[in-house]
Amino acid sequence: MKKKTLGLALCFALAATMLAGCTSEEGGNTGSSLGQPIVVVDDTNPGTVDGGDDTTTPDEGTGTTGSGTVNNGDIVYISDLTAPAGYVYSELTGELIDEKIAEQRPLAVMVDNELTALDHFGVNDCDIVYETMNSTKNGRITRLMCIIKDYDGIEQLGSVRSARVVNMILSAEWNAILCHDGGPFYINDYYAMPEVNHLNGCFSRVNNGKATEFTEYVLAKDVDKYLGNNAAFDTEYNKYYSGAHFEFVESNALSANVYEKVEDITDVYLPYDHNSTELHYNATTGLYEYYEYGAAHKDGATGQVTTFKNVIIQCADYEELDTNGYLTYKIQNNADVGYYLTDGKAVPIVWFRGANITDNTNYIDANSNPIYLNAGKTYITLVPKDVWNDLVMK
Repeated sequence: MKKKTLGLALCFALAATMLAGCTSEEGGNTGSSLGQPIVVVDDTNPGTVDGGDDTTTPDEGTGTTGSGTVNNGDIVYISDLTAPAGYVYSELTGELIDEKIAEQRPLAVMVDNELTALDHFGVNDCDIVYETMNSTKNGRITRLMCIIKDYDGIEQLGSVRSARVVNMILSAEWNAILCHDGGPFYINDYYAMPEVNHLNGCFSRVNNGKATEFTEYVLAKDVDKYLGNNAAFDTEYNKYYSGAHFEFVESNALSANVYEKVEDITDVYLPYDHNSTELHYNATTGLYEYYEYGAAHKDGATGQVTTFKNVIIQCADYEELDTNGYLTYKIQNNADVGYYLTDGKAVPIVWFRGANITDNTNYIDANSNPIYLNAGKTYITLVPKDVWNDLVMK
């Protein structure tokens, strides 16, 4: 399968944008935008971070690989496979799903991430999980937005909480139906946009002994009531769908691209002070386990730890909207650096996104090729630019 490459004009535009990307003065990693150093804890001197001084840059046109580059084995591209009868490969995970839901739009469910809201239910069943700063107050508490395509199988998902501007933008990017319970008035203008469909505050209450704000969940009966034949809007992809975000391979995703810098990274400590998000690679399962509040994140029904095959970490600037902590990420018509992690390894990437609310976020490697992901679930987080240097990976 031949890799797609970006148009020349787009590459130049991206390069110009990245000149104003994450810099050390602004809290970002030092180094070139396409060859940023991996952040590695120096175990010989606890408490310090080694930015690395051996960062390589792309060797354009040679097709050769740099030190530490993964480039081995035969790659099986999901797009080249023929699914068994009755199935298709999911555009969200690269895994087999029932062909009956091939064109079904996903849900994007807002899930409270306060300690009191735990345990979560149904997060493990979701295909893509975003974690974003919900407020600049309260230790920069985060909130999850969980994208799930096969919502017909939902038993209990949540607890459901309010949305922010970034969730309106991201849900439209996926042509997803946003499920939330209100939000600040800053999201009101998005309600009138035809690109944004949402279900607001109409879900079931579950008596779990907690305060009312922690009792709302998407249940199976809610799916039956508000979606399918009863939906007030399209439940299949419509004209605002911008197409699939990712290209998948069966395994060895890092071999599908010519990376100039690959590091063994098994532990990630994100700069979210309130809930202390961590990701730890389990070599036995080949998955990253999600931790917060000092413990593994487990499903309230099954007790299973939340895991991901892929991890994408984006450096993203934001704007405070008022003194109450409300904010919006500046991700439209913008670009910056990031990391892609899979199989216990990390590579530097660049992300960019157009100005339209339905534009996909694109992720590229050091040679401006779209990155390939391993088939499986993906965790994406938007790390605020002013704390990018506090990201620790080892």
